[in-house]
Amino acid sequence: LEYQDLKAYVTPRRIALYIKELAESQQDIKEEVKGPPQKAAYDPEGNPTKAALGFARSQGVAVEDLFIRDLNGVPYVYALKFQKGEPAEKLLPDFCQHVLASLNFPKPMRWGDCDVRFIRPIRWLVALYGDRVVPFEYAGLNSDRISRGHRTLGGYVRLVRPEEYFEALETAYVLVDHERRKAEIWNQIKKLAVQVGGLVEEDEDLLTEITHLVEYPTALLGDLDIKYLSLPEEVITTPMREHQKYFPVRSQEGKLLPYFIAVRNGDTTALDLVKEGNKKVLKARLEDAAFYFREDLKKPLASYVSELDKVVYHDKLGTVGQRVERLRKLAGYIAERMGLDQRTKELVDRTAYLAKADLVTHMVYDFPELQGIMGGYY
Repeated sequence: LEYQDLKAYVTPRRIALYIKELAESQQDIKEEVKGPPQKAAYDPEGNPTKAALGFARSQGVAVEDLFIRDLNGVPYVYALKFQKGEPAEKLLPDFCQHVLASLNFPKPMRWGDCDVRFIRPIRWLVALYGDRVVPFEYAGLNSDRISRGHRTLGGYVRLVRPEEYFEALETAYVLVDHERRKAEIWNQIKKLAVQVGGLVEEDEDLLTEITHLVEYPTALLGDLDIKYLSLPEEVITTPMREHQKYFPVRSQEGKLLPYFIAVRNGDTTALDLVKEGNKKVLKARLEDAAFYFREDLKKPLASYVSELDKVVYHDKLGTVGQRVERLRKLAGYIAERMGLDQRTKELVDRTAYLAKADLVTHMVYDFPELQGIMGGYY
C-alpha cells in the first residue's frame, strides 16, 4: 500500500502509528515468471509437456498463454501473471495484528489468562482508516475509536478521524509527539534556570529519558540547602541525575548553584506541593551522601585496601585484592620498561595500590556510579 508519510509516536501510555495519504488499494501487479527451458516444456511436435502444464497450473495461467523468451541464448518458457490489488480496508485488520505481534521487548510480560506478551498490559486499541474503524481483535480487546488521555487529568477521547488525534489528545493533557514534548521540556528548563541567573548543561540522555516518562510535562525549580555545596560536586549531581532525574543548575561560569529542575507529569496544579515533595526526597539523598562522605574520611584511603581481599572479582580470577596486586606488578613492569626514575616508579606503584580502594567505601557502595571519582577525592 502506497502512502505519503508514516511516523511513530510514543508516550508512557501509548504507541501510535500515523499514516498520511494511504492508498485505497494496492496497485495491480504484472509479473513475468521464468519457467522451464523450451525443450523441456514442449515435445518435438510442439505439444506442451507435463513440465509446461505443471508450470502453467502453478502460476494460475492457461498453458496457451505461455510465451518464449531467450535468456543468455537459451529459450525459456515464461508466464505473465496478473494480480489485482486488494483494497486497503481488507488488508488493514491483518496488518494491525501483524504490527502488534511483531513488536519485541527485552522483558515482555503476560497478564490475566492472556497468551500475548507485551511490555505492559494493553488497555485499549484505536484503529481508524478515514472515518471508519479498522476491525480487529488483539490481546482480548477489540479495536475502536475511543482513546484515553492523561492518567489523572484526561478522560476518554472519542476520535472521528485520524487527523483529530493530536489535538484531541492535547485537550486531554497528552502531547503525543515525543519530539515536541522534548523541545517543550528543554524550553521550560532553560527558562527556569534563567530565573535564578543560571543555566543547565545539555544532557541528551537525561532529557530523552524524561521525555519518555511524561505525557504532559511541567518543569519546576527547586532549591537545596547551601550547606550541601561543600560536598564534592559529583556527590550532589549524581543523586540528582541518576536517582531523581533532576537537572542541576550552574552559574554562567559553570559553578554548581543550590537549585535543581525537575519535570512533573501533569499541569501546574498544586505545583508548590510537588516542589516540596521533590525537595524532601533530594534532601534525604544528600543527607545520606553527606553522612557517607564524613564516615569515609574518618580513615585514610589506604586503610580500605585490605578490605578488597573480601570482595570477589571473578570466581576464576580471585578477589579484587589479588587484582590490585596484579595491577601493581603490571604497572611496575611498564614503568621499568619506560625507564622512569625511582620517584616516579614509586608514585606509579602507589597509584596502582590505591586504584580500587574506594570500591569498599560507604559512598561508592550506595552510589556505584562514583567509583574512581571518590577515590580521587579521598
